[in-house]
Amino acid sequence: MEMTASSKKQTEGQIKSTDLQVSSRWKDDYLGIRPSISIFDLISFENSRSRGIAGAVDKDDIQSAKQLSDDQKSPLQEINELLAISNIPIEITLGKDEQLFASKNKSKPYSIAELSDGERNALLICSDVLTTPKHNLIILDEPERHLHRSIISPLLSSLFQKRKDCAFVISTHDVSLPIDHSESSVLLLRSCQWAEEKIKDWDADLILEKDNIPDSVKQEILGSKRDILFVEGSHKSLDIQIYCLIFSNVTVIPQGNCSQVEKAVKGIKETETLHWINAYGLIDADDKTLKQIETLRTKGIATLECYSVESLYYNLEVVKKIAKKTAERKKKNETELYEKATSEIIASIQPHKEDLCSRLCERQIRSMVMKKLPKHEDIKKGKSFVIDPIDFKEVLEKEEAKFDKMVADKNYNGLIDRYPTKATQVLQKIANGLGLKRAQYEASVRELIIDDPETQEFYKTLLAPLTTLIDEPKTTPLTALSQNSG
Repeated sequence: MEMTASSKKQTEGQIKSTDLQVSSRWKDDYLGIRPSISIFDLISFENSRSRGIAGAVDKDDIQSAKQLSDDQKSPLQEINELLAISNIPIEITLGKDEQLFASKNKSKPYSIAELSDGERNALLICSDVLTTPKHNLIILDEPERHLHRSIISPLLSSLFQKRKDCAFVISTHDVSLPIDHSESSVLLLRSCQWAEEKIKDWDADLILEKDNIPDSVKQEILGSKRDILFVEGSHKSLDIQIYCLIFSNVTVIPQGNCSQVEKAVKGIKETETLHWINAYGLIDADDKTLKQIETLRTKGIATLECYSVESLYYNLEVVKKIAKKTAERKKKNETELYEKATSEIIASIQPHKEDLCSRLCERQIRSMVMKKLPKHEDIKKGKSFVIDPIDFKEVLEKEEAKFDKMVADKNYNGLIDRYPTKATQVLQKIANGLGLKRAQYEASVRELIIDDPETQEFYKTLLAPLTTLIDEPKTTPLTALSQNSG
């Protein structure tokens, strides 16, 4: 990095001036310098944070140093997390002489000048967005260039979450991007009219609902088969990130609740002759019967046996792998780390027995009541509607007996799978036992899925019903039509 603070300020003034000229639409005299400004800002932010923490340590104010570290996250740490979530297996570090280095899959560090076009694009986008002053408008021009859509979609989602204070305008040729981001509106630019060298006006349509993009525009995607997975939750859920990594070639779209997931899958499957899209759904089992689960499977919807996605993150096989990874990095004993991480699971969950069991019973009882509600045929026949009393105490006692057996058997995975352990200290204790915060642990799990194919395959076995649906042979109506027409 040869740029200085004064030369950066001077160059930014020159760029601002030339960007106002008509020729800037096609000509960029500072194409090679703009990345240097982005990297300068990134290093400056990193150093500013480090100086603040170091200053507090020099004053022996360790509490303030820890607070500064928590309040202002390292931009390089944030970028590495963003890259991991976006299926880019590189890590950026700051070396001596203010130089940034990259490492791919734990390789020897090399200059970021050696990054591929896509990796460089991702780094510069992250750097620019994270270092932009608060409450600004950020315009990204064709961020999908050199980047596969399995990368750019989760990357944008994560950037939107990190910079909620900013507004984003994305210029793109990828008509699928708005579909991946439910809060977006679409400005469809059809053409423009010129008056000599200046644009006089635009022919554009503002589409407030992304689903109303005209078919003439959507035809861009009809030639490429897409797998779409609809899941419960929102774009802020942990589910989205881990499912994107486990099924890296599938577009994951949250749909709120199970009913909305079923409707979304049904809507696409009922129009299979019009597109090249395979739609799947993943919903919670919620004590559904085997017959109900099988019926859903025939509709392209798999059921998740565990209570919440946290059980995927904190499965003990995964905890063991993170313990090994952490032990190698910190030069500690792997077995001791794992034992420390799991030693307080029972002690942390047992005091919450009644609350956890009653929460699970609430689901069961609601399901029991819904099954007993009258159908329209019953109403037509004029039958009386009486719901048999449900013994809440009996239901709760049965559930508590299951809980006690799991505790006695030390069935840690069973407890984490079945109950809403997010409401306890269990997950925090596991992460802390490894010397990590929850966010750090969960980020490590995502990185592990990227770095270790065996972990990705392990997760696919945990999600076997969904994996089977996605991997089974498909019949394509459009292919059949083309063969018949011959």
